[in-house]
Amino acid sequence: MTTNYAQYIDHTLLKADATREQVAKVCEEAKQYNFASVCVNPTWVHYCAEALKGTDVAVCTVIGFPLGTTTSAVKAFETKDAIANGATEIDMVINIGALKDGNDVQVEADIKAVVEAANGTLVKVIIETCLLTDEEKVRACQLSKKAGATFVKTSTGFSTGGATAEDVALMRKTVGDALGVKASGGVRSKADLQAMVAAGATRIGASSGVAIMNDKTSKENY
Repeated sequence: MTTNYAQYIDHTLLKADATREQVAKVCEEAKQYNFASVCVNPTWVHYCAEALKGTDVAVCTVIGFPLGTTTSAVKAFETKDAIANGATEIDMVINIGALKDGNDVQVEADIKAVVEAANGTLVKVIIETCLLTDEEKVRACQLSKKAGATFVKTSTGFSTGGATAEDVALMRKTVGDALGVKASGGVRSKADLQAMVAAGATRIGASSGVAIMNDKTSKENY
């Protein structure tokens, strides 16, 4: 049986200098390969929703990105606004400092604010593994599960490191079958993707989707 790797991929363009032409290209590529979603900054959500209308490609966007340091109220507003503009998947960044302070109540409430604002729309929680100890990674996953998230996600791709198979395996062990696990950051080839899937990833965030599908290696970091 051939694995449909395209359905693992959130085809991603989150660069600050992304142009309309580049966003349009990402949408066309997503349609061509039937990727799971395109993942873009909130300003592009409405454009992508229109461009992908009538297809099976979801529109994913990022909330509190890339630092996770906006307030819960702002994250909730961002979420509602993104969904109103056509987003069908939400990737939010946790309050990393609060997690490292041991303030689990604040972290859970922050995630829950987004989950409640999403009102049934799929929510992926970015825990930024490169900044966390293994104990903190486990707590972040447990809090995401308690708050009602749909996925946990390794990385923004904009910090000090990206996904590793070891982190994906730890996250999968922590959440079991209850949540999806998304590996993002540094997945540049089919071999990288296969390693993440073998470790337990059910979604891959990558700007290298086309290279992966053509069995090439990209130089992109995200």
